[in-house]
Amino acid sequence: MSHHPIEDSNRSNNPEIWDLLEQRVTRRSVLKSGGAMAITSASGLSLLGLSACSSDSDGGASGETPEPRLAFTPVAKSLEDRVILPPGYSARVLYALGDPLVDGLPEYPNDGSDDGNWDRRAGDHHDAIAYFPLPKGTQNSDRGVLVMNHEALTDIYLHENGPTDLGDGVRPLAEVIKEQFAHGVAVIEVARSGTGDWAVDRSSDLNRRWHVNSEMEISGPARGSSLMTTPLSPNGITTFGTLNDCGHGVTPWGTYLAGEENWFAYFKLNSTGDDTPQLARYGISSASPGFNYRGWDTPALGSNQQRRFNASRTGASAANDFRNEPHHFGYAVEIDPYNPNAKPKKRTAIGRLSHEGVWFAPAVSGQPLVAYTGDDSRNEYIFKFVSDVAWNPADASLGIEGGDKYLDAGTLYAARFNGDGTGDWLPLTPDNPDLMGMSAAEIAIYSRIAADRAGATKMDRPEWGGVNPRNGEVYFALTNSSSGSSGRGQGGGASQPRDAANPRSYTGGPDGDITTAGGNVNGHVIRWRENGVQDAVTFVWDIYAFGARADYAAAINLSNLDDTNDFSSPDGLWFDKRGILWLQTDDGAYTDTTNCMMLAATPGTVGDGGSFNVPGADGETVTTFIGDAPGESLRRFLVGVRGCEITGVETTPDYRTMFVNIQHPGERGDLTDYQSSWPYAADATLAGTVGSRRPRTATIVITRDDGGEIAV
Repeated sequence: MSHHPIEDSNRSNNPEIWDLLEQRVTRRSVLKSGGAMAITSASGLSLLGLSACSSDSDGGASGETPEPRLAFTPVAKSLEDRVILPPGYSARVLYALGDPLVDGLPEYPNDGSDDGNWDRRAGDHHDAIAYFPLPKGTQNSDRGVLVMNHEALTDIYLHENGPTDLGDGVRPLAEVIKEQFAHGVAVIEVARSGTGDWAVDRSSDLNRRWHVNSEMEISGPARGSSLMTTPLSPNGITTFGTLNDCGHGVTPWGTYLAGEENWFAYFKLNSTGDDTPQLARYGISSASPGFNYRGWDTPALGSNQQRRFNASRTGASAANDFRNEPHHFGYAVEIDPYNPNAKPKKRTAIGRLSHEGVWFAPAVSGQPLVAYTGDDSRNEYIFKFVSDVAWNPADASLGIEGGDKYLDAGTLYAARFNGDGTGDWLPLTPDNPDLMGMSAAEIAIYSRIAADRAGATKMDRPEWGGVNPRNGEVYFALTNSSSGSSGRGQGGGASQPRDAANPRSYTGGPDGDITTAGGNVNGHVIRWRENGVQDAVTFVWDIYAFGARADYAAAINLSNLDDTNDFSSPDGLWFDKRGILWLQTDDGAYTDTTNCMMLAATPGTVGDGGSFNVPGADGETVTTFIGDAPGESLRRFLVGVRGCEITGVETTPDYRTMFVNIQHPGERGDLTDYQSSWPYAADATLAGTVGSRRPRTATIVITRDDGGEIAV
């Protein structure tokens, strides 16, 4: 989710979703049909009060509770260096880069100086976030534990003069350790005072930082495999650290899962003799270091904790070098927020990917647990994990032992989206004939290769997912498919061809030129419904909404978005327990007009849309099928600051407090010209505390001024 080139290592011949979607609309009946949709553009909106706008639907299917009704005024797009919220809402900074997590540490000076205590300070690039009430087992909305990922770094601001190169790419050891400590996961106790203000409790024994050098454990099918042998883990069980954590999951037994996303980009290979097909399939090559390679393996006095980021074959076997170290990353990492002494475990049964996160379907007594995950790289796959053990509600307070019971044994599936609108879950198991010769450990470690062989459908960068608690339907953000310069960080290559579910091969920018092929610049959200119970092996699917500028032609703006809800590059996606969908963006294709944003939606159901005929530059018409135009049921709730990504969202159980992360503000700036000075320009509680105005990633707390529930 950080701003970087996107790894693209899938060279299999599996079909892409775009090839299948066109077949789909010719083979199934649709609810509606018609020509290209007309565009409606809203005029400027009054932001002087809350409105009681309702969704288009009075409720879902028979037996469902009515959908919540959104009742806030949509905010306008913005390029300001402040967080924009609807009238009647306020936000304050809770937890920013460098903040102490324990008593006795000085406040962070934000000038790049280092006090050597980065294992006890807030890391950088706050990402996914979850709230766990205190005491455990309650629904307390005034005191709890926040767990959040620290995905990556804006290292130009982290160091006094930016990162240092001592010559020939050699890095200072102190800077390397600081960067390693600034990654990972934070566990912090927070509380709301009688005046309503939230603060971190620095005296709490629960506060903990898990970082790149923290000792952890391998669990599941890969545990003890010879493919996990390294000088630091001769038994293939012990591992160290978690890296580039992006999305997350919350288990039914009250633990947190951190998803290791772009971990591959931190490794180096010395020469072509170190290349293997398995490393190449995960984006690791001697041709060039990855986009997040930081020279962690280079300090002359560095220990094995640093040297392990060179995966070259320098020794006689895996016991003598770190050729297998990449096998230790790419998993869902389970952390117990209520037990700071419980060693985190990497749950390898859920697969080794560029994990976004792990999202559970509602747990049902007597049925297996079901969780979904995506592989966030171009042309990768969507997966489902089904536990071997049926859920027992008595296990709801197990802690990390719950993962031992439910997450170490089960079936991992990869999704195949068929052209007739159905889908199949393909089992990634040793008894699948397509995976002949692969052991359970190899499937866990080489999950991409297993999905290749099984015939899964290539997807367009599966980002965050979520399960609608009202009806069990599953949503995934597919951020974009642009391969040209109009999409940030997408690299080169030919544009995505036009077809049924990707009919918008166009160039981006202010005009949205449909006469020139360019790809699906603004991304979309796909959804599906399982056939029967959640662990079914078949499903039906459609597309919820396409991102677009409001003033784009109808052939691009297929969801008929207007100025109140247009968006680009959907990334973060989360359902609260009321059934409100929160959609966050990480964008570069619309940032000439607006900073990144968060929207709220009541999203309807699979199959509520119809077919539309979309013309193209080649003179041909492509028919596509999408959900009903969202209209007022989708509206913009927040716009962030310059250069930021909006990521991570959570509410307290009473829905009266929301936590959101403003990641890497001012990312495109430098030490002579800050793109952003947030949060200092916008928050008096931080202004004047330091002599510098470097921007800082931070968690904000959002509340309604009247104390009511957020969004409704």
